Amino acid sequence: MTAPRLRDGAPVEDSDDLDVEEALALVREAKDDGTGPARDPRPAEPHRHAPAERHRATPWPQAREIAARAARATRATRPAATSSAPRRTPVPVPLGDALGLVLAAPLDALSDLPSFDTSAMDGWAVAGPGPWTVREEGVLAGHAQPAPLTDGEAVRIATGARVPADTTAVLRTEHGRTDTQGRLHATRDMVHGQDIRPRGQECRSGDQLLPVGTQITPAVLGLAAAAGYDTVTVVPRPRAEVLVLGDELLTEGLPREGLIRDALGPMLPPWLRALGAEVLAVRRIRDDAKALHKAITASTADLVVTTGGTAAGPHDHVHPTLERLGAELLVDGVKVRPGHPMLLARTRDDQHLVGLPGNPLAAVSGLITLAEPLLRTLAARPAPEPYTLPLTEPVHGHPYDTRLVPVVLRGDRAVPLHYNGPAMLRGIAAADALAVVPPGGVRQGAETELLDLPWTTAGIGVCFT
Repeated sequence: MTAPRLRDGAPVEDSDDLDVEEALALVREAKDDGTGPARDPRPAEPHRHAPAERHRATPWPQAREIAARAARATRATRPAATSSAPRRTPVPVPLGDALGLVLAAPLDALSDLPSFDTSAMDGWAVAGPGPWTVREEGVLAGHAQPAPLTDGEAVRIATGARVPADTTAVLRTEHGRTDTQGRLHATRDMVHGQDIRPRGQECRSGDQLLPVGTQITPAVLGLAAAAGYDTVTVVPRPRAEVLVLGDELLTEGLPREGLIRDALGPMLPPWLRALGAEVLAVRRIRDDAKALHKAITASTADLVVTTGGTAAGPHDHVHPTLERLGAELLVDGVKVRPGHPMLLARTRDDQHLVGLPGNPLAAVSGLITLAEPLLRTLAARPAPEPYTLPLTEPVHGHPYDTRLVPVVLRGDRAVPLHYNGPAMLRGIAAADALAVVPPGGVRQGAETELLDLPWTTAGIGVCFT
């Protein structure tokens, strides 16, 4: 990237880093604060006589915090389980539908686990000292309580089977032998209770197995099933609806006659599902303010996601529609590239809208910046632990804004990818994470914060549930 050029004494970004929507957003900011179209994009120094800016772009870290706070403030009919969880009504769901959700009630043991003494190994249940006389019939898992043993007696037993009363220990198959009279001998010393899982070894009835706020993993599902649960009480999955805006979008075939293929319609629903949302619908809306107003007011989703129309062009209807709805604009522009003209609004007490820029990588930036913390907090999931890795090469920064740059992970380093312009998806399609590049850039080898893409941390089969 070349050095910033000067225009009317104010630096402007390279054309590679400033797309049409972002340029229009800067024009809108300039008009709103009364400084004219050539306003210096740097934050103005406070001045008691300066006009207040109504649309000052929000710093990237602060925008993510605002999105999380907005979710915590969502009203519902039942108080929160914890002070940090959103106040949303818990729901019971079958175990098969619970993966990735968060427990809204403790997982308490419904019975002792195991609920009876069981054999931990294949072998013989024995009573008293050997050698032992072996019963003809063995004991298998899933069968009724076998008859008690007497001293000097043994019986073949399978792993998981109920041990007979008065059993001293279980002798493993590889540790026993029979003599010519059919009597059983131990080939090594045994101790009392060896290889028996006693009743209640893992928990007693009423013990808390997992607390509120635990995210449900496959292992949690296994524990719940072992403990006798058919359903678990969870924080409900946030519901999202996608509104794809624009007259220029094709849903099939090659671009033609000024029309382009819609990349966001296919991309956003699975991405939102990977972020933990239930996607109710994807609706395509022409550049029509009335149609947009009707779609937003009719939506029952917790989060409405729009694409494009967030700048100040002649067909950008998102801001006027939000104003008509009386929505509370929480974030109006973010100091991040790509994706500067993204926005977050509260449209109702229990509904938010994230307005994404229309360019694909800029839209991804908006998802990561605003939708991810909002959905995560609505679902009461913990924030991922931040981490850093050194970059294999320097990355140029924006003079004043954060940059999100696709990277691949190679061992203990991150490799920046090219094709990272606002309208490009080639880089992010190959990426494992996004590097958070602060204003001014980072040098080669510098430790840089990384944001994992959701499918790189949990696997596609886990995320898309």
